[in-house]
Formats: sequence, C-alpha cells, structure tokens
Amino acid sequence: MSRRTNLGSAEDFCLGCDVLLQSPPRWFRSGRLGLLANQASVNKSLESVKKLIVEAGGNLKCIFSPQHGFYSEKQANMIESADFRDPETGLPVVSLYSQSREPAAEALESIDVLLIDLQDVGTRVYTYTTTIGICLEACARAGKTVALLDRPNPINGTEIEGNIVEPAFRSFVGRYPVPMRHGLTGGEFARFVRATANLDCALEVVAMRGWNRGRSFDELGLDWVYPSPNMPSWQTALLYPGMVLLEGTNISEGRGTTMPFQLFGAPFLDRQRLLEQLKPDLEGVSFRPVTFEPAFDKHMGRPCYGFQIHITDRNVIKPYRLGIALVRALCITHPDHFRWLDPPYEYEREKLPIDILIGSQAIRQMVERGQSIGDIESGWAHDLEKYRQMRQPLLLYPE
Repeated sequence: MSRRTNLGSAEDFCLGCDVLLQSPPRWFRSGRLGLLANQASVNKSLESVKKLIVEAGGNLKCIFSPQHGFYSEKQANMIESADFRDPETGLPVVSLYSQSREPAAEALESIDVLLIDLQDVGTRVYTYTTTIGICLEACARAGKTVALLDRPNPINGTEIEGNIVEPAFRSFVGRYPVPMRHGLTGGEFARFVRATANLDCALEVVAMRGWNRGRSFDELGLDWVYPSPNMPSWQTALLYPGMVLLEGTNISEGRGTTMPFQLFGAPFLDRQRLLEQLKPDLEGVSFRPVTFEPAFDKHMGRPCYGFQIHITDRNVIKPYRLGIALVRALCITHPDHFRWLDPPYEYEREKLPIDILIGSQAIRQMVERGQSIGDIESGWAHDLEKYRQMRQPLLLYPE
C-alpha cells in the first residue's frame, strides 16, 4: 500500500470506552445501565467492555446485541439471533435482530442509561448505525439517556462518497439520509440522527482522544476484532462500500470463503471481457484473477471464476464508485447471465435488493442503460455537498 498519513502516534490514542472507565461520570454507578455491544466491543488491551463495566462498579442490568448476535456468529440477511442469558454475568441479552429490531419498552424500563459500544465500518448499509439510530428513537420515546462510547471510523472520517437514500427506499440498510460512505464515527452518526430526525433524546458521546479524521485503523495501535463474520480485516471494510452491492446480484461477493468482499466471481464469469471493460475505473486497486469455491451462500460448491481485489493506494480508491463501475461492467459484458436478485432482503419484501442497497431505483436504471460513471456520480454531487454541510457542525474530531 502507498503512503500513510502521519497525524499522531498510536500511544496518544484512546478509545471512548477507556475514556469513560478512566473517569466514570456520576450516573455510571448510580444509574441502571444497559449495554448495546458485541464481542468486538473491547478496549485497547482486548478486554471485554461488558466485563470492564461490571468490574468498575457499573450497575449493568441488561445487554442488547445487534445483527450477527452478541458473539458476531450469525451470517447476514435475516439470520436472526435469539435472546439468552449471558453465562459470565448472568444478565439477559436482548437481541435487536429478531422479530423486532428495536428495544422493547419493557426492556428499557429496567434501565436509566443505554451505553452503546459498537465498531462500525463507515458504510451506510452496515446495520450497526441503523440500530444506533433506532435505539435513539426508542430512548427518546421512553425518556432514557444514551451514552455512546465512540470508536474510529476504520476507513477514515474524511472521505464521503455516494448518493443519499431516497425516502421511498428507506430500509434497515438505509434508514437515515446519509451517503454510502458517510465519513462519521458512531458518535457523530448518533448526533446526526438526533439532529436530522429532531429527536428529544439525551445523548452523551464519550469521545475518543487522539483520533484525527484522516487516521486509518492500522495507525492506531489497535488489533482488528471482527465485528461480524464477514468483516475479517479493516481492508475488507475499505472495499465494502462498493463490493456490498454484489449482495443484490447473482455474483458471489466472496461469502463462503476466507476473503469476503475481497474476492468476487461466478461460474459464468468471463474475466478477460470484464477486466477490459473495467480497466478505466481501477483506481487504487488491482484485480488478480482467481478461482474459488464458496463453502456456503451463492454458487456453493461450484468453481467461481473471478478476481481478488488488492488495494494499491488507499488514498486514491473510491470503493463505492468501484462497486457501481463493477455492476455496470457486469451488465454490459454478461447480459445473458448477470441478473439482480429478487426480494426478500433485510426485511424488504417488494423492492429489489439492489435498489435498497443503493437507496435509489434511478441509479440502478442508469447502470442498466450503461450510462457513464461520471454521469452517475454527477447525479448525486449536489445532494452530497448538502450532506457535507449538514454534517459539519456535528463533527467531533479535527481533520
């Protein structure tokens, strides 16, 4: 990979959870606490935040888990997790990815403050930020306080990319008016939701120390702990804003392999034709031909011909642009085999999965017509600038 930014040392960086535990506020011990977290909710020393809160005297009453379950063990797309009792603390763990995706009023009655500590990946369709927003909405109705323990945006907080979700295409993978690559931390996302949804919710963000918007995850002295089964590295997270679009197609996005979102392919893929079509759009990446066989998911047990994506310059890559260019090229080069998948997808049972992933029907139609990437990008430029202006007063960290 190419040059690295130099905006501070790993020693000067401190996660929001560590900031909280170094100097707990009064409500930490006097109030009844809930915790929205999963197994990736750890401090810099890889100790569980759940365990640290209890050891520090926090009056923890219940735990909430997001999509993929508390142990990050469940696969995606409506693979639900059940409630259970945590064997270490004896506390109830309430799933927010089951029959309901919001905390029930009776669960919130047992707490005064909801602590949130989730590692997001900087992409709108990654559902942890949607769950954060839904919890803010529920806490506003219930009169509860939210305290979010902030974590870095692993693909940096400077770059934003993509179209804003259109109201008709709001879903669990696009509930709030942000672009695909939103450039926010979890705490900033919560502030954005509270402001744009006009929520009357008491929100405290426990900010990180020593994080600048340009700092990538590998510059922070942190070990990557996978927040979901198919997010094994921060490099995966960097490709995810574009490669996730393949979830709405019959092309494997690498699920069922050890390199999801870094591999893609299908039994019918003509690699040479596709690469020739894509070459003008391969900025910051190189494509290496591979053959792989998914152990589960699309094309399970069948040889898939495709590519591994290698990041050559993380300062140049525009992953969402790459994803749009890829599905456009697939439409052009494989008209007899490439197709969009039918619903359901993430609890949407009528609209095409690709449309709710993109947050727009019009962009999919432009892709189908083979319109240029420049034309497609220009269509969202105005809204993206408005978003940039809206988020500016809500940011917590310097450039």
